[in-house]
Amino acid sequence: MKLNQVTLPARDIRTSIEFYRAMGFELLVEDEHYARFKATAGDATFSLHAADGASATPGVVVYFECDALDEQVARLQGKGIAFTQAPRDEPWLWREARLVDPSGNVLCLYHAGVNRLDPPWRIGRSETAAADATASAAQAPPRPPGPATRCDSSSPGLRAR
Repeated sequence: MKLNQVTLPARDIRTSIEFYRAMGFELLVEDEHYARFKATAGDATFSLHAADGASATPGVVVYFECDALDEQVARLQGKGIAFTQAPRDEPWLWREARLVDPSGNVLCLYHAGVNRLDPPWRIGRSETAAADATASAAQAPPRPPGPATRCDSSSPGLRAR
């Protein structure tokens, strides 16, 4: 199975549409109760459905993968989009920033690289794969201090997870 569509509740569909368009997502379908967007990279989509009393603290977090996280966050902040968590390196080897949409849905912009599908603690990871990953990481250019990833929602790089 391929996961390629998630639907989020929206308290105010108009406000939510403008929020996601400001983030750079392409609006594919729109009516008074529903909107569907396409991720800026790949073919994943997500939608909004008008819901009375959408939860202010949902238990779901929607992740959008970025190739250049820090630049993407700065660009969105420049558009007035507020983040609840600035980009930071997490113990699970991802760099993440978090924000909340107008309906209270939690969004995470992140960069994980190879660690999304092949973290060092992956179940069933062979010794050969672990050695290859270590060798590959050793050959990668060193990561500069501070902002280290790039993401621009108007170009390839922002992907729904």
